[in-house]
Amino acid sequence: MNKVIFLFLRRMRTPLLVLIGAYTLAGLGLLLIPGVDEYGEPWRMDILHVLYFLSYTATTTGFGEVPREFSEAQRLWVMFSIYLTIIAWLYAIGKILALVQEPAFRQAVRYQGFERHVRRMQEPFYIVCGYGDTGSMLVKALVHRGQRAVVIDLNVDRINDLELTDLSSHVPAMVGDASVSRHLRSAGLRHPLCQGVVAVTDNDDANLKIAITVKLLNPTLPVVCRAHTRSTQDNMASFGTDHIVNPFDAFGERLTLALHSPGLYLLREWLTSVPDTPLPRPVEPPQGTWILVGFGRLGRAVKQGMKSLGMGTVVIEEIAERADPDGPCLQGRGTEADTLQQAGIANAVGLLAGTDEDTNNLSCLMTARTLNPDLFIVARQNHYDNRDIFRAAKPDLIMRPSEMIAEAILAHLSAPLLARFLQLSLEKDDDWANELLSRISAVTDEVVPEVWLVSVNDKSAPALVRLLQEQSITLGALLDATHAWRDSFNCVPLMRVREGEALLTPGPETDIQTGDRLLLCGQPRVADRFHHLLRDVQALRYLVTGYNRPDGWVWRAGSRRSRPGTTGNTN
Repeated sequence: MNKVIFLFLRRMRTPLLVLIGAYTLAGLGLLLIPGVDEYGEPWRMDILHVLYFLSYTATTTGFGEVPREFSEAQRLWVMFSIYLTIIAWLYAIGKILALVQEPAFRQAVRYQGFERHVRRMQEPFYIVCGYGDTGSMLVKALVHRGQRAVVIDLNVDRINDLELTDLSSHVPAMVGDASVSRHLRSAGLRHPLCQGVVAVTDNDDANLKIAITVKLLNPTLPVVCRAHTRSTQDNMASFGTDHIVNPFDAFGERLTLALHSPGLYLLREWLTSVPDTPLPRPVEPPQGTWILVGFGRLGRAVKQGMKSLGMGTVVIEEIAERADPDGPCLQGRGTEADTLQQAGIANAVGLLAGTDEDTNNLSCLMTARTLNPDLFIVARQNHYDNRDIFRAAKPDLIMRPSEMIAEAILAHLSAPLLARFLQLSLEKDDDWANELLSRISAVTDEVVPEVWLVSVNDKSAPALVRLLQEQSITLGALLDATHAWRDSFNCVPLMRVREGEALLTPGPETDIQTGDRLLLCGQPRVADRFHHLLRDVQALRYLVTGYNRPDGWVWRAGSRRSRPGTTGNTN
């Protein structure tokens, strides 16, 4: 039985019995108490007239005394019945109002509405488990791209925040534990349009259980998880989790990349940041001795990267058990000038304020800058609400775990080949990266580009497949055609994959074949128009070949009779 109806009937059982009893008693009195007709003879109401009288009395319609004028006794009984039923109704309405305000009933109503919304979804969607800083950024970015999402979070305040957020499309959301399998099923785990599950709760165990649940109940569905520890990351990878994001390891790798190859670092930032936001600025952290304040997950990841480059580090850690056993280490919070001076702040080139307390990181940043104004400072921002304070502090680089996770997941969801491109790009040098950055900046108008994938097959690009059956087409011809259609349709090819073999930054002479996969980047919203063109045979043929061949048999017959060179055009 429906949960809402079940709960209503269970709570309203007594008020309904009281109402039924009141009307039964009122009806019984009207049946038994005799009246007097115009001839002075006694008469009694039949059941039909009793029901008729009680009905119009209960609805306050008031047709008067029917079928005959009442006797005094009947009128007294009617007065008694009216007050009796009013009391019964007041009792029932009071119970209804109390029921509506009950948290359990309201939760049941919201749950039912959530399931109904999910069942009626007509567009592909992702299930986002967790609506904290990471989840909220991810959902906003998905909606901004025109994609749909369904949200599960244990915190009712976060769900209320989602409902108050001004989004261009409705995002169904429910309060519940996403690691519970029935909640995932209610969120559409087995819905045919569900495209994947993203587990970004702040609990590694919950994320792990979500990944296991998805792989057991719907093994073909991609699952992307957030992991804070290496052991959880390895555990998730062991049963085939499609993509795992560890923000601390990821930032350690990025900072190392920025130290030895700023161009490749900037390319990665441009391609993985949220589209349509300002392009990240270049950073060039200096090489030399760094001071690492905080030696938790982030400090260890950064030290490992710097060690691989042969750079020296001095660690400041408050907890003695976390002390670095492989190098100089001082015990302290790193917020005091004495500790920083003992660590050699005067001769250091950089500082990482990487504790899990934003206040300590800001204090350390300001103290260190006073002692050494030329210091390159990297600060860790743990809470999204402190964004304005960190901006005002102006560190050279801010590490935001939530933002990094959201960007990495968004890049994976929008273009699964991007991770492979970024991995292969590490084999290139800075000159290659700088040239590609110049080409991208020429088409993106100072905003982060959108990266998209084109699969050359009947489903994604039927017009291109059909045209390839008629003639060979190069990548340059295809891109020139899109540019001719709309001036703003500039895009940069990043990679072509054919039978598993990848070709980075393919040139205009590169041929295209059915089955290829192309990774492109360009201005936001160009991707949708690009995909639309690849489905329009007439428009694509005309733009690539300059020839407008009729498709219908009537027009083809007419075309054969016409003289060569007199075919029309799209205008």
